[in-house]
Amino acid sequence: MAVAVRVIPCLDVDAGRVVKGVNFEGLRDAGDPVELAHRYDNGGADELTFLDVTASSGNRETTFDVVRRTAEEVFIPLTVGGGVRGVAEVDKLLRFGADKASINTAAVARPEVIDEITRHFGSQVLVLSVDARRTRDGDIPTSSGFEVTTHGGRTGTGIDAVAWAKEAADRGVGEILLNSIDADGTKDGFDLELIRLVRAAVNIPIIASGGAGEPAHFPPAVEAGADAVLAASVFHFGPDDMIAQVKAAIRGAGFEVR
Repeated sequence: MAVAVRVIPCLDVDAGRVVKGVNFEGLRDAGDPVELAHRYDNGGADELTFLDVTASSGNRETTFDVVRRTAEEVFIPLTVGGGVRGVAEVDKLLRFGADKASINTAAVARPEVIDEITRHFGSQVLVLSVDARRTRDGDIPTSSGFEVTTHGGRTGTGIDAVAWAKEAADRGVGEILLNSIDADGTKDGFDLELIRLVRAAVNIPIIASGGAGEPAHFPPAVEAGADAVLAASVFHFGPDDMIAQVKAAIRGAGFEVR
């Protein structure tokens, strides 16, 4: 029996406020994270993802106080990322109310941190965030045509995104949050090719992210292999019943939703 698809709003937070841009740039204010978390909890979200989008690039810790206040307002699983460097940060996030931690930049720099965190807390606690973009002229070529980026999409690595997802899965990470840098904020739909490539490489849950602009964009991502669908703009700036609309679209396409 297939596992029900999860619908996950994403709170990209900078300096204590939810922000949203296009291709990780041009950020604009989208509201208070605690208020939005409460709204989404009441609106039927299955989980929430909270990403401090400048924690790694700004070389500072995740804003733990906002995490704590958000966790106090929601009764669904909360994943927190941004500035997570190892066991100590994960431990602190869990104590402040997070259910799962998301890691990106630190894992690319030192993949062994995945082993350390999963040994300490279990695979179910760790989500690998893969910020992938299509390789461009002048980039180091990758076999899949997608490379891993770090620091909120600002820095290319030359690492093949699909191979990295597989390595992380082999190391024991519990889920992969697959972010398309090219599609992010465009509202043109998910990068289905990227989802299919990673789905073929790993057997752990994939959370598809980047590009959703309307309910019709979500079922194709599930068809491509996503176990969960994550979005920001479509929820932040859409009608209050957008989560219900998205779930209806997924259900109408023949998939089970929570």
